Amino acid sequence: MPDLHWTIPVARWSSWPAAASAAPDIGFIEPIVRRRLSTLSRVALKVAHDCVARDAVRVVFASRHGELRRTTDILRAISAGEPVSPTAFSLSVLNAMTGVFGIARGDRSAASAISAGAETLGYALLEAHAQYATQPGSPTLLVYADEPADSAYGTIEDEVQGGAIAILLDSETATGELECWVSRAVQSDSAPLYKTRAGETGGMEVADETDGTDRPKSTAPETLFATQSQALQHCLETGLPAAWQNAGATWHWRWHDRAA
Repeated sequence: MPDLHWTIPVARWSSWPAAASAAPDIGFIEPIVRRRLSTLSRVALKVAHDCVARDAVRVVFASRHGELRRTTDILRAISAGEPVSPTAFSLSVLNAMTGVFGIARGDRSAASAISAGAETLGYALLEAHAQYATQPGSPTLLVYADEPADSAYGTIEDEVQGGAIAILLDSETATGELECWVSRAVQSDSAPLYKTRAGETGGMEVADETDGTDRPKSTAPETLFATQSQALQHCLETGLPAAWQNAGATWHWRWHDRAA
């Protein structure tokens, strides 16, 4: 049996690649605020705006590092005996993006922020599901944005890829459902948990599950990716199963089109 299993209704979703050459268009933010925003907040606001209109929406923001680069600059300024900008300080918190987003939209809906290491995106999906299930009549917006930590921190285990993803949970306008679950490795001397082979997309393909769970067998093999964000975006873009492994756990995502 999977340790955790849930399904979310997906009305809209948007992503922004870390390697994008152009700056995201966030013209809905006032210029005086816009010029003070970090790259992280800009890409988060871009994908969030893509997914919602003017209706009120609860926001779950997720980021492993958050505004760590801005915080690092502040620490460097303090170390050098330089003054710290109050604006920089106020925008250095993890949930800075949610405040800017709510003010720009005039939306007083609840907002929360999550950071859970390499598993941040997965647990943010679970939190968004829990919030939506509690009040299904009110849409919930999940926004994930991250960037690698400053080089001053050295090598980061399971470092993020960077970029942003937003998903609007709303059953009334959903085009499909995203199935999510987490399974823990079961040690066995007789057989491996998975049979794998090299994939063409840079990950690994999980060919056949052999753990004895009652999960429905997929008609297509899962592709295993290096980060959660890569796996989730692959599933959303292609509709094909994707997975990510870390510390004895495997996170799975499958897309299901909603019947017309």
